[in-house]
Amino acid sequence: MLDELCAYKLRRREPFLAIGGGVLLDIAGMAACLYRRGVPFVRVPTTLLALVDASVGVKNGVDYCCGITEDTYKNRVGSFYAPSSCLLDNSFIATQDVRNISNGFGEILKLALVRSMDLFELLEAHGAALIKSRFAATATVPDGVNSRIIDLSIQIMLEELGPNLWEQKLDRCVDYGHTFSKLLEMLPGADIMHGEAVNVDGFFCLVLSNLRGYITIDIVNRVFKCMQSLSLPTNSSDLQSELAWQSCKDAIEHRHGEQRIPLITEIGESICVSDITREELDRALEVMKSFDH
Repeated sequence: MLDELCAYKLRRREPFLAIGGGVLLDIAGMAACLYRRGVPFVRVPTTLLALVDASVGVKNGVDYCCGITEDTYKNRVGSFYAPSSCLLDNSFIATQDVRNISNGFGEILKLALVRSMDLFELLEAHGAALIKSRFAATATVPDGVNSRIIDLSIQIMLEELGPNLWEQKLDRCVDYGHTFSKLLEMLPGADIMHGEAVNVDGFFCLVLSNLRGYITIDIVNRVFKCMQSLSLPTNSSDLQSELAWQSCKDAIEHRHGEQRIPLITEIGESICVSDITREELDRALEVMKSFDH
């Protein structure tokens, strides 16, 4: 991308358009930050996940393959650099296949679990129908519900990210589902999308919350049913003891010396904990086996 900007001879105050999903938007944001030490760019998200996630905030995260360790790291490089504007058009969702729309719901459900019972109830009632209709209004979905889901999701993201744009505070509820999912996504040959991995992580954290007594099994079952209605995976054969424990160690490294793992205490409420043990993880993995994934 930097080569193309150089070849085009983009001027210092001349903006470019970044049109696509979350990966493209993040790479474009980092390129805009680097080129001429900063040029304006406009985000145009084209997937449901990008509309509610990558379109919000100033962070641009890019995966990195290290030449020394020969490992690949999730979002290891990037920048804090805001777009000059962001153009949101929900009609792009209709161009996505069902799996991509379901994938976007992985991030939306995450936000519901940590911040909003209202959003969760909308997903419970209408999520499955919206996937089937590719977010178009139908006879069974009241007019405006599709836009309300997106608007609520973006509002929550803005409220959470706005006061903490440069992540000086590392106890962040929006990191729910982003502890164990990173390694699940980066496994060679893994057939799992970002929102899907976030959901697997999120359900695992639900089980951890239940084992700690933060939530009842009825809440776990209710959320599990909603996840299934949204066609989201709730487990992965790759989620094993070693990966789970390594994820906790990576979290300590990334979150400045503490795990800071978000867990829900009610649908719409959460806390961050830093004392999860390997024994807890192993117990949760055993409980995961009891669900009909």
